[in-house]
Amino acid sequence: MPETVQESEVTTTEEAPAEKAVVTEDLLVKEGDIAGDYLERLLDILDYDGDIDLDVEASRAVISIDGGDDLEKLVGPRGSVLESLQELTRLAVQQETGTRSRLMLDIAGWRAARREELADLGRATAEKALSSGERVRLQPMTPFERKVVHDAVASVKGVHSESEGEDPRRRVVVFPQ
Repeated sequence: MPETVQESEVTTTEEAPAEKAVVTEDLLVKEGDIAGDYLERLLDILDYDGDIDLDVEASRAVISIDGGDDLEKLVGPRGSVLESLQELTRLAVQQETGTRSRLMLDIAGWRAARREELADLGRATAEKALSSGERVRLQPMTPFERKVVHDAVASVKGVHSESEGEDPRRRVVVFPQ
């Protein structure tokens, strides 16, 4: 079944993966450009300094803002402001492209540092579940946080993880096998 990629371009499932990746890469770069422009206007309005870097990783546009003194205010407690800004940026991209964006926003390196912290938590929790032989339930987390923990748990043999509950109280539970 054909999948519409752009108004004038159609990609089918029979095409070579490399051909499809080029189209996807182009669309992700376009998303990054739109998001970068949106965030640059936002920083200007707030009169904040920051360098915007655009990249494509793991089939998603990645935008990072670094270098300004006031940027921590755009992260907020436990990344709450960052999550909201990411969602607003995704909506700005969607308004211009007509498709839902999965872009990832990082400000002042907070998300990168949080990723390391959560990966350590996931591995330590997996080891705890292995040694105790009992399931371990973690605190509620955002989808980003749960994904990082699930990936870290998956790297440890003898355990697996699942999410339980409904947002915003959804959490990771680690089980020994």
